[in-house]
Amino acid sequence: MRTTYMAKLNEIKRCWYIIDAAGKPLGRVATEAARLLRGKHKPEFTPHLDTGDHVIIINAGQVALTGKKLEQKKYYHHSGYPGGLKAVNYATLMDKKPEKAVYMAVRGMLPHNRLGRAMLKKLRVYRDSQHSHQAQQPQPWGEGPDALKEGGPDS
Repeated sequence: MRTTYMAKLNEIKRCWYIIDAAGKPLGRVATEAARLLRGKHKPEFTPHLDTGDHVIIINAGQVALTGKKLEQKKYYHHSGYPGGLKAVNYATLMDKKPEKAVYMAVRGMLPHNRLGRAMLKKLRVYRDSQHSHQAQQPQPWGEGPDALKEGGPDS
């Protein structure tokens, strides 16, 4: 009888990956980051455990939005009070807080429960190429101009 392998928490090895978002579409960067955070690139992926790695996204201020999304797409949030719906278009959001735009895109692609929140704690997003995680020796993910179009280095 064959059994399905289930990863144990003490067996999970976590790596650090760095994604350069300069000139790449927002959705492509977010899907690769969500895939790495979830751990779907690993053979020991287990759906009910956090088997993912740490992800650093740099150059969030230079991420591309295709089509007319910069003018037409809006980010909504609510204060919790009646009439408290706020809307900000992505042109304003990308000028003021590009890290938040990338963070929210990745957040929407992870599970919407406590497991997804645990995965999201391993994401770091920076506006430019400076980050404070050199000690972790992050590996570059998706080198080259077409890397995120093909699905990363291991596809």
